[in-house]
Parts: sequence; C-alpha cells; structure tokens
Amino acid sequence: MAKKSFAGPAIPRILTINGGSSSIKFALFEVDSALKRILHGAIERIGLPEAALRVQGLAPADNFSRLVNAPDHATAVGALMDWIEKRMGHDALTAIGHRVVHGGPKYSGPERITAEMVDDLKSLSPFDPEHLPEEILLTEAFHRRFPDLPQVACFDTAFHHDMPRVARMLPIPRRYEAQGVRRYGFHGLSYAYLMEELTRLGDPAAFKGRVVLAHLGSGASLAAVLDGKSIDTSMSFTPAAGVPMGTRTGDIDPGLLWYLARTEKISAKQFNEMVNFESGLLGVSETSSDMHELLDHEKQDVRAAEAIALFCYQVKKYIGAFAAVLGGLDTVVFAGGIGENAPPVRARICAGLGFLGIELDEKRNAANGALISAATGRVIVRVIKTDEEWMIANIVSRVWGLTMKKNKVMKKCNYSAPLTERSRSEQTRKCVPFDFAQGT
Repeated sequence: MAKKSFAGPAIPRILTINGGSSSIKFALFEVDSALKRILHGAIERIGLPEAALRVQGLAPADNFSRLVNAPDHATAVGALMDWIEKRMGHDALTAIGHRVVHGGPKYSGPERITAEMVDDLKSLSPFDPEHLPEEILLTEAFHRRFPDLPQVACFDTAFHHDMPRVARMLPIPRRYEAQGVRRYGFHGLSYAYLMEELTRLGDPAAFKGRVVLAHLGSGASLAAVLDGKSIDTSMSFTPAAGVPMGTRTGDIDPGLLWYLARTEKISAKQFNEMVNFESGLLGVSETSSDMHELLDHEKQDVRAAEAIALFCYQVKKYIGAFAAVLGGLDTVVFAGGIGENAPPVRARICAGLGFLGIELDEKRNAANGALISAATGRVIVRVIKTDEEWMIANIVSRVWGLTMKKNKVMKKCNYSAPLTERSRSEQTRKCVPFDFAQGT
C-alpha cells in the first residue's frame, strides 16, 4: 500500500497495543476532557488455525468477531490496521502506545520509538525471547503503514527500575551484572495504574505508607511499595520467577536443570519450555491453567486442590516477606484475573495473616467488594480492577504532550524529532516527567 501523508484526527486518538505470544490486545481512546475508551478488542490464535479479530465498541458497527489470516504478528496487526483505516480513515490516530515487556538497564521511562530504540530492543531480545521479538515486529509494521505516526514504548519494567540496589542484585558472579543481568520485575504498567487508583481513592499509603500490590492472573507477581516507590518485586530477570502462575513455575531450584539434563537429557531450550509453558497451575494439576476451572474441580480432583493450595501458599509467603522488607503493612491490593474475581483464593491467601493486621470481611470478599478488609483489621485490603490499556493511553498523552483541560486538548511540547540524550532530558523537564513510582 502506498504511503500517505499524516494529518491526524480533529480529536486526538490513542491506540494501545499489547502484544502477547499468540495474541494482540488493543484499545482505542479519545483524548478530550478525559480519556474515553471508544473500543477495545484482540486478535487471538495468531499462528494457529481460525485466528480471530474480536472488537467491542460504543458503536454497533464496532461489535463483532470474525476470522482473519494471521500466520504471524505482522500479518495479524495488518488486519487490524486495515479495519481501522476502513472504519475511521487513514488519519484516524494521533499516536500509538505499545506495552514493551522489557526495557533492560537503559530504558527507565516511556519514550518515543526511534530507529535507535528498535536496535536497542533487538539487542535485548535474549532477555525476553517470548515477547520482545513480536513487540518489535508490531512497531515496525505500524511504521511501514503509518511512517509519520508517533509511537511510544511503555516499558513494563520501568516501575521497578529504581529499586534499591540490594533488591536488584542477583547472587551470581559479578561480571554478569555488567551485561545487564539483574532483577527487573514486570507488571509495571498494572502497578502504576493501581497506585494511581490508590491516589484517587485517597488512600494515604499511596504517598506515605507500606503497600503490597498483588497482580494475580495467568501471569502473577507481587510488588512491595514504600512511600510510592517500588522497593522489591517477586519476578526477577525474567517473568518466570516468583510465585507459581498459570503455566510458569515461579521460583524453583536452579539445580533442577542440571538434574534433568543428566537424568532425562533435557536441553536448555526444553527446560525453558517446561518452565514457561508446562508448569505452574497446569503442571501441578495436569488438567488446567485456569484458576476458576481448578476451583470448580478441587473437591473431586486432589491435583486441582494441590495446585490451588500451592499457589495460595506461595503468594502468602511473599506477602509475609514483603511485610518484613517494608517494616509492616498499611494496604494490600489484589488485582488481575484471579485477584479480582476469585474470593476463595483471596481468603486462603489472607488466612492466618492476622498477626500482620490482615483480616477480611467474609461478606465483602465473597461479593468481590472494592474494600474487603474487616473493620477490626489494621491493614486495608482492596480489590482494584487493573487497566493496563488506560495506563498506556495515559502515559502516551503525557509523553506526547496532550493534556486534558476544560474539554480542550493542549499541545505542551514537540517530540517530532528523534531525541538525543540531552534533548530528551530537557524536553522531559518541560513536559512534566511521568514518574512510574508515584503514578503522576
């Protein structure tokens, strides 16, 4: 398709892209007096038969699901771009925000994607081979179709970038640290959103206090936040560390690789496949990686019951460990598909934590209430529905200089040219920097 000049819509629109190993989630926001989500959806089963584009929106025409040709991510996102152009025109978008899982040691905040950044991300691909290559392909596909459309990388590691050095270090030979091998942590966009919500709710712990954030879904992690800043997190150099997840192990004995290599001739690649795609809830239950399915079958299937028990036990351990790191607790937040929608799991995690001041109100917890702590508990326990797409759009609006004030969209600064290190810092100061830890 021939390239066309870029003008942009009258009301700025931000498209958010969240690329997974076999899916692409997206949402479209208008920037007016507030961020308004006008549609969202996903392309699923990429690389598999019967890949589908699913869209839900405010307009009746934006509610459908249909099969698409999607042998890879670049082709899949092409189907999305075709639909956007047909539905809204070539100049439908003002900017695109991408969730980029790994920023490595260099990227500590959101930035406009440039050729230099793409080269950096390609060099980082060994850090996260399950996500980064596809995320890079998505940015390149959009650039080929819309070469003048600004794209912003929102790094999932940024929230944890400035953790204390003792939390970042790994106990391996020091020479690897120079190669960027350290604890990074993930789910940063979710955690940034949760901290914004705590601020909106008027929880004083958002600014001055001790908070444990638990993002529990098919991917699961926890973060310890002190006075608004991340000081530790359960995931490490990769998202496979920490608590057990849908198909990931969480923390395991590294000596297991050598044992399996000797006894079963397993290769490093096979071990990685097992750790990331065959373990966790799926590996222990031998039936499902879905917590809700396991809860439905735990009374009839001891394997399902043990998978749930292991998950709850390990999350409980991390809450206790982070309480020690923080010197106590003021607020605990549950988020993610399990954290938001599985009352029995929340109850089992919190059971026995009364010595930390954690007590749940059974009725509120069973009803998935927003505040589930008992009046007698010292620690506030909340359930907050996380929204990474909104967070990405919010970040892009700030990085790109779009502010929402009295129904007018103001341009605050110009990021039209690739930034040098010096000009980047100068323009960031002008545009009010986005602080992932503070969420402001």
